[in-house]
Amino acid sequence: MPSERFDFSNAAGERLAALLDSPIEPPRAYALFAHCFTCGKDIRAAKRIAEALTALGIAVLRFDFTGLGSSEGEFGNTTFSSNVADLIAAADALRRTRRAPAILIGHSLGGAAVLAAAADVAEARAVVTIAAPCDPTHVVGLFKDRIGEIDTAGGIDVNLAGRPFRISRAFLDDVNQQRLRDRIGALHKALLVFHSPTDDIVGIENATYIFTAAKHPKSFVSLAGADHLLSRRSDATYVANVIRAWAERYLDVVDIGRDLPSEAGVTVQETRAGRFQQEVRTGRHRFLADEPVDVGGLDSGPGPYDLVLAGLGACTSMTLRLYAERKAVPLDRVTVRLGHSRIHAVDCENCETKEGMIDRIDRVITLAGDLNEEQRIRLIEIADKCPVHRTLTSEIDIRTVEQR
Repeated sequence: MPSERFDFSNAAGERLAALLDSPIEPPRAYALFAHCFTCGKDIRAAKRIAEALTALGIAVLRFDFTGLGSSEGEFGNTTFSSNVADLIAAADALRRTRRAPAILIGHSLGGAAVLAAAADVAEARAVVTIAAPCDPTHVVGLFKDRIGEIDTAGGIDVNLAGRPFRISRAFLDDVNQQRLRDRIGALHKALLVFHSPTDDIVGIENATYIFTAAKHPKSFVSLAGADHLLSRRSDATYVANVIRAWAERYLDVVDIGRDLPSEAGVTVQETRAGRFQQEVRTGRHRFLADEPVDVGGLDSGPGPYDLVLAGLGACTSMTLRLYAERKAVPLDRVTVRLGHSRIHAVDCENCETKEGMIDRIDRVITLAGDLNEEQRIRLIEIADKCPVHRTLTSEIDIRTVEQR
């Protein structure tokens, strides 16, 4: 996943630090990501969602709001409105140098910010919120016991997530003036709301409020078991996969790349995310291959042997379905379970090889339907005739050349 510095200036002329994560090939679309309150562009959720989206062909711009991370400016001088202005400036920078963002994604308070900024990014067709509050004033709950001090002093340092942040009276006044519900109702863009029912930072009732206020098209996805910061990699990857599948319905063909020419065969290319992650392309389809975490991978996709087994399983099931249709066999459903192992050759009764180790694939087929014994026996015989089975059990000539 190539990443490049993409710094730009906000409305005050201050430099905001940004990273543009791009897919290996020209992006199908661009997304703009807004991080949570007092977080930054390098928070794990932002990095992992960007990583997964770029593997699916979508470039992602993530940046530090004014006064946070590596961005210039003083956090104590910022407000919710200034965060929204930073988002609009980021969209402008993309528009000038690449392509305007088609997707706006916001996490926590960043979700409220993208809802507020959406009207000013005309090219954005889809808006995604993740664990977002329905009202920016929700953030005041993090320091509600010190509001009196802020009123008196005009601003104080508040400890948030173990770090001191300057919260000003102007910040409080600004969030109190926001009318986010009106903006949600006038969104006129597709909306996808993610929220965990067990989120103990921003309650699930916020998602209900956002979803109810929005007009169609709108969708809600429950992140059952996830925490507010999406600390588990699997939760962030799930969010990215759903965004990619959902957004395709709402983006223009030129954005999502449906008109990309189909390629013959299969192309596999390193993403450079983790040690083993690969992007697999076949025709118009793209997905990831990887290894489990315990062997150094990211567990972002099936492993090489999983893909071999999947090919055999799919071919087996398809072959049985074609046979059942042709012979009018009452086969309701086929389930194929497969496993790969290495065994001693001497333990294989039907193998010519009797020395060393050999590969074994165990295939268990479940046939559902009102089948008699003769039909069941015949279907199991047919399973061995699937093309992939024949390929795996025949002599294979693999030719390798280097393309320069």
